[in-house]
Amino acid sequence: MHTRTPCAKLGVTMFAPEPAFTIGIEEEYLLVDTESRDLVKNAPEQLMEQCEAELHEQVSPEYLQCQIEVGTRVCRTVADARDDLRRLRKTISSVAAQHKLAPIAASTHPFALWQDQHHTEKERYNALANDMQAVVRRMLICGMHVHVCIEDEDLRIDLFNQLPYFLPHLLALSTSSPFWQSRNTGLKSYRLIVFDGMPRTGLPPIFSSYGEYERTANVLVKAGLIEDTTKIWWDLRPSARFPTLEMRICDVCTELDDAICIAAMFLCLTRMLYRLRVKNQRWRQYDRFLITENRWRAQRYGFDQGMIDLGRGVVVPYEHLLDELLDLLAPDAEHFGCVAEVQHARRILERGTSADNQLATYHLAVSEGATPEEALKLVVDNLIEKTANTRTSGFLP
Repeated sequence: MHTRTPCAKLGVTMFAPEPAFTIGIEEEYLLVDTESRDLVKNAPEQLMEQCEAELHEQVSPEYLQCQIEVGTRVCRTVADARDDLRRLRKTISSVAAQHKLAPIAASTHPFALWQDQHHTEKERYNALANDMQAVVRRMLICGMHVHVCIEDEDLRIDLFNQLPYFLPHLLALSTSSPFWQSRNTGLKSYRLIVFDGMPRTGLPPIFSSYGEYERTANVLVKAGLIEDTTKIWWDLRPSARFPTLEMRICDVCTELDDAICIAAMFLCLTRMLYRLRVKNQRWRQYDRFLITENRWRAQRYGFDQGMIDLGRGVVVPYEHLLDELLDLLAPDAEHFGCVAEVQHARRILERGTSADNQLATYHLAVSEGATPEEALKLVVDNLIEKTANTRTSGFLP
């Protein structure tokens, strides 16, 4: 990470008021039949009606009928976000169980076929299916999005330009998609391979101001290619609906504690960069080509094979980068009262991500005589159990 060089001087000493730094988390889940462990092809209408009756605007259908999305309220603390996300997961699990279904917080299903899925009948989704054709039909993937409120538009873009350096580090902690259509893909996050088939994805470009961002995006809007910026799907984007930066690179985490850890780290990263700005400094800008290489390493290996320390130009163990990152974020974790949540990253590194757990479950089952099909169903069983377990691990208070 080379944290010793985040010190290029800004040209102008003009600072916006300190942002609110409120936080919100969105998660997408897959709905599985608890008997077959396969995805539900046609979700019962009553399921969404029941979820909406209990959660109101905090739940919505997704592109495919086998998916459901939840979003926390605007939260002033990480603890509030954890409590709200716990409530959302518990409610979805409870309602789904009434229909002999269960949500799994994983970015891909271990063996389901995208060709068998049906998209939700909704004008936006019908238009998306017509526009994107086979590319969107195979979007059998789920993700986690984290919003942090940065009211000032130019400050938002300034932080937006600097944050991509850290996105691969967060992705590595979230991986939950090693399987695709009954195959071990050899990747920890196959979800991004699928998602990158869509236009307007990947690492975002750099903009000199919020005005330049708006002018650039409006070229596509005025040309009639997109109706608004919700159809810009970069790994990080200024939200089209809220005054927030929206981090979108991560797989959805199977374990609640992991999701909260990553959200807390993203929150602290935004404040750390704001602190630099107040000191008339900024994080060193690295070429997107080099950051994309770390993105690929996180997709392929998670944190197993290390990443490039771009300041030194060498591959180093991920744990070294994490140690530097956690030291860098310590004042911000203290400020937000989320030290334990941020430090949980060491626990993820120690016991592995959901992708690591899924692969271990599969290989153990096969070694004990299970067929590949049986082993993949055991992986689904494990995902159901861990998604439904909304108790903290004991690592967090």
